Order: sequence, then structure tokens, then C-alpha cells
Amino acid sequence: MNPEDAGKKTDRANHEANPAGHSTRSSLILVTGAARSGKSEWAEALAAQSSRFVTYVATAQLDPDDLEWQARIRQHQQRRPADWKTLHVPLDLAATLRQAEASECLLVDSLGTWLANWLEQDESTWEQTAQELLDSLAQTVAQVIFVAEETGWGVVPAYPIGRTFRDRLGKLTRQIGALANPVYLVAGGHVLNLSQLGTPLPH
Repeated sequence: MNPEDAGKKTDRANHEANPAGHSTRSSLILVTGAARSGKSEWAEALAAQSSRFVTYVATAQLDPDDLEWQARIRQHQQRRPADWKTLHVPLDLAATLRQAEASECLLVDSLGTWLANWLEQDESTWEQTAQELLDSLAQTVAQVIFVAEETGWGVVPAYPIGRTFRDRLGKLTRQIGALANPVYLVAGGHVLNLSQLGTPLPH
């Protein structure tokens, strides 16, 4: 699938009736999928087609002692065009979105790693952090492409913090998915446009 072809029906879809009553934004794209599914590659292809200045927003904490993670980061860096700007934003993602310019496309990779950096927050504080991020999506003038991990398709985590991560990420991905258009699922080497194939859940 070509990213340019995949986006041809987006504008028309934004003007069709939304049975869930959500207000979607064509400048907000969500790409979700399992580990090693190709979701980052697809998001990068979409960003390259955006005709905007691309800023890669890396949300992972930098740990020089984690050699395997450093190898993954290098693999991503080698795949990206040299003229893309990179920002390391492990925490204050909402401010980054609000401060972006209309000429920018922000590729946020990924939602799960950003959420993991806030995992020690209690439930009330986390709800405020998540809402601040959602509010910033309504305020930003940039195009935003989110990469999110699907973590709820396996067994229930055996430890509490694992269940907290799974539940918070599942909820936040759903909330962003309700705002985004299009929403893509990458699985089995294929890309599905859920905004065209699926029906939004009631709000």
C-alpha cells in the first residue's frame, strides 16, 4: 500500500457522518500494531509523504547501559532521512505538541514508551497527565503521527505494574484513536485503514 494512496479518501471521510459523535482531525494520524509489526516504518512513510518539515519525537529514556535498546535506536536512526530533526521528549510531550508550528509534522514514536516514563504516577495524577496530552492535541497546529503499541492481545500480566501499563495504554490509545483520522493497524506485514473499514464505538 502506498501512503499517498492510503490518504486519498481521508478528507471525504472527515465530512461523512460519524455515528460515534467524535470530532476527528485529518492532521492527527494514529498507527498501532504489535511489536516488530512494521508500524514505525509505516508511520515514517506517512511522514515522508506529508510535505511538511518532519520532526521525529523520540519518547524513550536514553540508557547507555542498555545495549539492545541502543541497537534498536540506531536501526531507527539509519532508516530515517538525514534532513529530519530529532527531539528527545521522554516526559513533556504535551508542551512539545503545543509549541509545534503549522509547517511541521511531528512523528511521535512511541506512545507506550512515553506512558512508561509516567508509570509511577498514581491514578489521579496520571489521569491529569493523560488529559493534558489529549488537550494539547486539540491545541496543536502541526500534523501529528502517533505510533502506539498493542499490548492487550496476549495473556494478562502477572504483576500489578504490568496490568497498569496495559490498561492505561489501551485506554489512551482508544482516546487518541477517537480523535485521529485515519487510524491504521499494522499486522502480519499488512496495513489496514481502520477509519475506512471499521465503525467507531459510541463515545
